[in-house]
Amino acid sequence: MNAINMNDAQQVAMSFLIRQASLIEPTVYAMQYQEIQYSSLIPVDYSAPEWIQSVTYFSMDSVGRAEWFNGNAHDVPKVELTRDKLETSVSMAAIGYGYNLEELGTAQLLGMNLNPEKASAARRIAEEKIDVVSFVGDTGKGYSGLVNNATVTATTAPADGTGSTTTFSTKTPDQILRDINGVLTGIFTGTLGAEIADTLLLPYSVLLDLSTRRIDAVNQTTILEWIERNNIYTRTRRQPLTISGLFGYLDAAGAGSTKRMVAYRRSPEVLKMHIPMSFRFLPVWQTGPLKFDVPGIMRLGGVDVRRPKSVRYLDGI
Repeated sequence: MNAINMNDAQQVAMSFLIRQASLIEPTVYAMQYQEIQYSSLIPVDYSAPEWIQSVTYFSMDSVGRAEWFNGNAHDVPKVELTRDKLETSVSMAAIGYGYNLEELGTAQLLGMNLNPEKASAARRIAEEKIDVVSFVGDTGKGYSGLVNNATVTATTAPADGTGSTTTFSTKTPDQILRDINGVLTGIFTGTLGAEIADTLLLPYSVLLDLSTRRIDAVNQTTILEWIERNNIYTRTRRQPLTISGLFGYLDAAGAGSTKRMVAYRRSPEVLKMHIPMSFRFLPVWQTGPLKFDVPGIMRLGGVDVRRPKSVRYLDGI
């Protein structure tokens, strides 16, 4: 008789959790986390089939130019495309939450809804995983991220700061603007004028310094405001340069574990991350006599840099 009662209790608990999960999960999916930055800084492609094992793409460059041409001639100048076929694997990651029979029974007895904190924490951990993979990759999976891609050109900032150092904290506003414009124009000249970076990523500590340090003792303008107005992208395109600070990802990403700046054109033509399956919770299942779990899964790949010349790194800042 006790066994029958226990079975009934398990079934009631399972039914209760299923109903509660349907209430909790829509709220959790709608949550936005301000510290998670990948979706605003990296184009994300969700179009691949959910269970695909890899995504093939081509890194392309074009060679050729228009020439003066005689209408009676036959040798029309042609553009040639150089293509490197690349492939990125897609892997599954999982995180979930669960309750025991006592927790469910107590909530039922008191007529309470289950707290969504466990589900919310699971989704946040999933988003943090995507954020880490998008920016620094995963060596175990062979993924590289936006800030450490081996195909991107990396240079070191000029050592003309105080004490012949390279760091922005020892440089004048003019020197800092010169260094930033040098990276932006490096992309412009590297692509023969075809592209220029519209996004700049800085270590959070560097961005904080630039946003609080004034250009001189008299002027109230900060170095960051000075850069925002006078960078070459804004001056030539009449559009604001996106400048964002990243916490942790850039502090030791440069050569010799120095701070790194990243400049790039934020476009899926240049780079993208594949997430064939967005994070989702699966149906409730009983994992033990007194335990009920709600697993969550997602499938993603690393960041594909399709046009390496449209991304630049500056180290030692």
